[in-house]
Amino acid sequence: MKGRYQSLAASGAALCLTAVTLTGCGAIGGLTGDNEVTLRVVAADYGDNPQNSSAAYWKGLAEGFQKDHPDVKVEVSVYSWSEVDAKVAEMVKAGKAPDIAQIGAYADYAAAGKLYSTAELLSVKTEADFLAPLADAGKVKQTQYGMPFVSSTRLLFYNEKLLADAGVTGKDGKGWQPKSWADLEAAAKKLKGAGVPVPFALPLGREEAQAETMMWMLAGGGGYTDNEEGYSIDSADNIKSLEFLRDKMVGQQLVGPVEPGKLDRQAAFEAFAKGEVGMLNGHPTLMKQAEAKGVKYGMVPLPTSDGSPQPAMGVADWVMAFKNGHREQSGKFLDYLYQPKNVTAFTEKYDLLPATTSGYQAKQAATNGSAAQLKPFLAALPSSRLYPVGKKSWAGVSEDIKQKIGTAVQPGGQPAKLLEEIATSARAADKG
Repeated sequence: MKGRYQSLAASGAALCLTAVTLTGCGAIGGLTGDNEVTLRVVAADYGDNPQNSSAAYWKGLAEGFQKDHPDVKVEVSVYSWSEVDAKVAEMVKAGKAPDIAQIGAYADYAAAGKLYSTAELLSVKTEADFLAPLADAGKVKQTQYGMPFVSSTRLLFYNEKLLADAGVTGKDGKGWQPKSWADLEAAAKKLKGAGVPVPFALPLGREEAQAETMMWMLAGGGGYTDNEEGYSIDSADNIKSLEFLRDKMVGQQLVGPVEPGKLDRQAAFEAFAKGEVGMLNGHPTLMKQAEAKGVKYGMVPLPTSDGSPQPAMGVADWVMAFKNGHREQSGKFLDYLYQPKNVTAFTEKYDLLPATTSGYQAKQAATNGSAAQLKPFLAALPSSRLYPVGKKSWAGVSEDIKQKIGTAVQPGGQPAKLLEEIATSARAADKG
């Protein structure tokens, strides 16, 4: 999930594919015969290598759809998360928007009047199946334009062996259960004393700084917006959260040799899978990475500033349909995309959480079996807080955070000043 949840795409090159008929990446959708329509779809890659690229999923999906709709051809281009949003922006600017895009944000396109609403596209059954918090997050001025594709929540991962060797253990033979930031700080100090290279990985680099920042803000009682959904980036709680990171984690050298502003999330995940990191925030995909390297890990909610309960961060990636004159065909394809079997196939492949009620119920049932490890992620989903993706200003605000937030937690950093600067720009953009 990009910014929100980021994919693990490693390939920089786009994977262009078409189902049934290969027509080339640059083809423009339209009538290909007397009654034949070509839908152009752009999607993000959730794989971390060419062998598990999302291209295979989309190819199968397109082929399955075309069996029932022979008059509609589907042409899909799959790009890594590092470039997919920019690719769609370039297409839109050039007047060649795809019919359907599966990317990280939709609100700016909706505000510009470029998208169909979900009511114009989907069957009643499909539209009603979205999980309510995610459907609400897909709205601009009470109208839903963004369709949640997959979702994720975050937990604190820890290396069981590293913590045990450092003398950090749970009570009564149970796993470690930190409640407050004081617990987190104490564990990080023991890990450092035991010679662990990175007691706590704090990725505030450009890849996903907005996500790591939001997790800490929520754990400190704050967040990007207030209860009225106005920007509250410079709140007292948020300032205290960054001051804790600056003074207690970075200031005491508990975050490893790479400064947070230069550490990307994927690099932190890879270091955890190598056994070099004691603790870090992660999403479900990290489970497979760690297991593949034989790392035994535990997962708990990120401790809060004072131990009181706070909501976890939830993330969703989005699907949208551009007004290209193919409303009916796009709607049929989207109804097919959100069929339970197709939702389940994708979420199981990448250990993600579904965005639909039917998918959520299926995943809940599965947590009693092979998907049991997903249970804490699922439990956090209904009450989780998402990015303010319904604001057309969010894309710019997110980029501002990515570029600047790492400096706030460095020794001598000024969290209050930086957050005020970002908040002032955010409020101005929101009004504009």
